[in-house]
Amino acid sequence: MKPRLLLQCTRGFQSCTRLHSLHYAVILLWITFISFPAAAQPSGGPYGPVQQSYDLPKASTIYYVAPDGKADASGESLSKPTTVESAIEKVKTGDAIVMRGGTYRTGNLVFNQGITIQPYKDEQPVFKGTFVATEWKNLGNGLWKTSWSRLFPASPDNWWSRDRYGKKTPLHLFNNDMVFVDGKFLQSAGWEGEVDENSYYIDYTAKQVYIGIDPADRLVEITAFDVALLRTIGDAHGKKSDKKGPTIKGITFTQYAYRAIEVEGREPEGVMPESNYGKDVVGTTIEHCTLSFGSRVAAYLRGDKLTLRNCKVHDTSTEGIYIIGSSDVLLERNIFSRNNIERYTGYYPAAVKIFNQSHRVTCRDNLVIDLQYSNGIWYDVGEEDGVFINNWVQDVGLPGRKLNPKQTWPSDNGFFFEISKRAVVAGNVFVNCDQGIFILNSSNVQVYNNTFVNSVACIARNARTPSNDALFDWHSSTGPAVEKRDGHVFVNNLLVGDENFRRPLMFVWQPDSLCTRLPKSMIKQFDNNVFVKSTDTKQLLLWSPAAVNECQAKIESPESLKKLFPEFLEQSKYYTESIPLFKGSTIGNYELLPAFPGNKSAASMPSEISKVLGVKKRMKYIGAYPPME
Repeated sequence: MKPRLLLQCTRGFQSCTRLHSLHYAVILLWITFISFPAAAQPSGGPYGPVQQSYDLPKASTIYYVAPDGKADASGESLSKPTTVESAIEKVKTGDAIVMRGGTYRTGNLVFNQGITIQPYKDEQPVFKGTFVATEWKNLGNGLWKTSWSRLFPASPDNWWSRDRYGKKTPLHLFNNDMVFVDGKFLQSAGWEGEVDENSYYIDYTAKQVYIGIDPADRLVEITAFDVALLRTIGDAHGKKSDKKGPTIKGITFTQYAYRAIEVEGREPEGVMPESNYGKDVVGTTIEHCTLSFGSRVAAYLRGDKLTLRNCKVHDTSTEGIYIIGSSDVLLERNIFSRNNIERYTGYYPAAVKIFNQSHRVTCRDNLVIDLQYSNGIWYDVGEEDGVFINNWVQDVGLPGRKLNPKQTWPSDNGFFFEISKRAVVAGNVFVNCDQGIFILNSSNVQVYNNTFVNSVACIARNARTPSNDALFDWHSSTGPAVEKRDGHVFVNNLLVGDENFRRPLMFVWQPDSLCTRLPKSMIKQFDNNVFVKSTDTKQLLLWSPAAVNECQAKIESPESLKKLFPEFLEQSKYYTESIPLFKGSTIGNYELLPAFPGNKSAASMPSEISKVLGVKKRMKYIGAYPPME
């Protein structure tokens, strides 16, 4: 049994907003007591934070803090805790802050030392970036208003196109303020007349907040802090930065304007050697934390040897986690869910964005779910040697959207690898995604042993270069040149479309204007894959370049592709009839039945792939799940 049965509750923004805590608690309880195979497939968990009792850290000095701590207390005694603000000023390298349970309405806490922050035993500390609003005036017309001085007006980045997207995304959405009523996130409105029980309006000139629900006997919270924790690379509290990243465990961060956590660091501006960045803060570790309702992102993270493990990141706007210019990074057993909750257009949202020449970033065994208006995990601009293995990716984008054979946009993608070099994508399950994978303007991506269910696999290139990209200038120079956007391998994958799936299972694309310049396929090896469609729509694959009209072939069977490209599809199979396939797709079990004839189509995987997946050398199987021994 795999996670999909109990994850049905994550579908739909409104239902998840009301019930996500209960749903995730049920999921975590369920997966904690069921054992799963450890390698070469999504494990089944536990994903996200695991409730536990923490031992006291080994630290030079431990500072105990509590919501009702005293600022003038030393904090070195459990019975006499200090405030977290006071402790942040005191800590130095090797120290720890141990937090008692409760809510800390605070923020803008700046430090620059390699410290540990964690709960006391099994207590549950919560950082909140809001204050409670209690003074409201009833306007007598269905609106209530309050004065509020801690406001965070903002505007879109300068590359956002108002002419193109302003009709769908009004400018007020880019402000960073948030309002919550009894924990429910309200959407921003453009003026008083748009306000109802699910929205709010802010008059920034008069500093007034309007809501459309009676605040009496309700908890109304409005953002008051820009960030919870800022690990700066500058001086702080009389100390120089030690270049060591913090360790943060078991804490909830929520309701911050802009972001909850930021680790500063210098970023590449143009193509730069790896030695020139990522070294300002090294070794940040964030484990078993929940990060939610960052008005922009949950966390901006920079620096090599970063680890994000067993965290839950949900209900964010432009990104959930944003990793910039960082190498040797591990993201493992996290839950990434519900990004772009304000439904920006023209902003290229992603639950995780790995950006600007980050190298050797591994995303292993994460749960990427319920992202109808966002990409999943996006390696973007100059990434090298990425590893994306054993992840469960479900409900990313809008798979019912009609695919345009002339272009790959608009699309939202479970795994997106753009303007980058070398990656291994293996052992993943993609379910009901707009595009399960999207490999764009990149080179040498090895796609082995993935299971795609109602999720297009897309590999594409175009002629984008700095000279013809006025919007992002040097970005495309960080990846392969136009003539080197090739070398991809696609082997041992299972691609399945049910009776409601009307798209091609795979889309290999380049514009016809590029076909004379680049007549050879961008795929180096393409075989030993199995295609299953419940309906014969005459569109198994769309393939470019091809020596046909408009340079694009509509492929109806592996045999028809083999006529165009004799080097491909010697051992691939296509099944249209309803044959026994999965052990239990209705409950999300996408392991293949032993009797499925397509099992015989597999090739032995290369030793470097089997090593990454942790399976026996030369093992043969189709899709994400190795046969049970």
